[in-house]
Formats: sequence, C-alpha cells, structure tokens
Amino acid sequence: MEKILVIGCSGQIGSELTLELRKKYGFANVIATDIRPAPAEISDSGKFEILDVLDTSKLQLILEHEKITQVYHLAAILSGNAEKRPLASWEINMKSLINVLELARELKIKKVFWPSSIAVFGPTTPRYNTPQYTIMEPNTVYGISKLAGERWIEYYYNKYGVDTRSLRYPGLISYKTEAGGGTTDYAVEIFYDAIRQKKYECFLGPESDLPMMFMSDAIKATIDLMEADSSKLSLHSSYNVAGICFNPRQLADEIRKHIPEFLITYKPDFRQAIADSWPACIDDSVAKKDWGLSSEFDLPKMTELMISEIRKKLSG
Repeated sequence: MEKILVIGCSGQIGSELTLELRKKYGFANVIATDIRPAPAEISDSGKFEILDVLDTSKLQLILEHEKITQVYHLAAILSGNAEKRPLASWEINMKSLINVLELARELKIKKVFWPSSIAVFGPTTPRYNTPQYTIMEPNTVYGISKLAGERWIEYYYNKYGVDTRSLRYPGLISYKTEAGGGTTDYAVEIFYDAIRQKKYECFLGPESDLPMMFMSDAIKATIDLMEADSSKLSLHSSYNVAGICFNPRQLADEIRKHIPEFLITYKPDFRQAIADSWPACIDDSVAKKDWGLSSEFDLPKMTELMISEIRKKLSG
C-alpha cells in the first residue's frame, strides 16, 4: 500500500493533485500539508497538517509516523514573487528540497516528485522547439533554483538511489485556483477579468509566446510519470512537457469568440524580461517516448471550459 505525502497542498498544483491522488490511492492514504490552512475540500476529505517544510523535525515526524512511501514536494516561491525576495526565495526553494531529499535518503522513501519549470532555460536557450538537452543559463532566482534543484535530484538518484522524478512545467492554467505570483499567470487572470469586467490589462506584451498546459493535463502527466516503470525512464533530472503554445493576443482572440466585447490592453512590467528569456515552444518527445506523455486540451477547448467553469464559480 502506498502512503503519500503532499507538501504544498494549498497551491495551484497541490490543491488539484491532492484530490486526484486521494481518488486514486484512497482518501486515508494521502496526507496533505501546507504552511497555511488548506481549502475545505482538502481538509475535509482526508488528513491535513500545517507544515513549514523548513521544519525538518516535524517533516521527519510526519514521514515516520505516517509510514510515507512517496513524497510530492510542491512548496516554492514562484518566479514573479521570487524576484521581489531573491535571498528568501532561494532559501525556501533550495533548503526545503535538500530537507526532503535527505530524509528520503535516510528513511528510504520509495519515490520523490519535485516540480521543475521552463524557468530553467534562459536567453541563450533556443526559444522554439526547445530540446530536452540544451543550453540552460537562467537569469532569474526562480530559474536558478530550479536548475540547481534538477542537479540535486539527479545527484541523489545517482549517489544514493533515491528515485527522484520531475517535470519542467510550462505555465499552468486552472479555473479552480487563481494566480499565485508567476510570470505565466496572465493566462489565468485574463479569464477572471474578462468575465468580471470585460477587459484586462496584461503585464506581458501581445506577442509573448509561451508554452502552457491545462491543469488536468499537468496532473495526469505528473501521476503518469510517478507510476511509470523506473526501467523505462532515461533521466532523473526533469522532463520537458509542452502542452499548448500561444501568446496574449491569441488568447484574447479566442476569448472574444465567447465574450465579443472583451478588450485587452498591454502594460508590460518586470515579468516581460522573464518571459522573453523563456522558451516559446518546447520539444517533449523524450517524455512521450519514455512514459507516454499525452495532452487532451488545445487552446479552443481550454478557453471554452475556463469561461464556463469560472462563470459558474463567480456566480456561486
């Protein structure tokens, strides 16, 4: 029987991944933790504990007491917010990962999932069809911490046999959780503002192409990777995953098919430089070959569902 610990269950990924894992493995077998209170659907559907991932003693206590076999470590400071608090963000993002890896080694945890990001790439990386193996020179705190994290998880796999697995997430889009300080968050904010006020001021320029992924595709990819036979995995750093590639202008055009009066304006801020340093489209052929990565949502299908579900949400 698997006993799973989710660290960071209240975030954009964690809030949906926790529920999916509980459906799959049983509500009693997925322990959710976060530094802040969890949404009611998480705290009411299974065990939840407040946890600061920098508190190594409490983390170890939970791992041992619950007899945890798998850890999903999702807690992090995201790209936009990390630029405002660089040293604190480095401390949180890196020290928390080392805490998890060390305890996984000591307690012989079977598998550890840790999310990487397209932020590991930089301005010298090929922007289109970005390969799995390429130049990686990130110029943001978030990207630097993610690249360092990829090297650490692969080191723990090679040196200590800790079965580490990771995805380089593109921008993630969900109607369930609102934006949380990332550079790709315009692609969530835009839907709420389009429905609430029929207009949106975008913090990126109209032609800022970026890879995105609808959350249900990202959750499926995460669980599929964790369930894949280790012998089929050719790497234990982090896999490219692509999803959908589009820019703010294209997304606005798609939204206008449902809300014709929608108006978008552009006022790029500091996140524009971050977006310009990231890939526009990613090659995820290695993930497809190794463990069968697949996606269901394209831009029209995602837009239609986002508008439908957010309207329901805002109407109560």
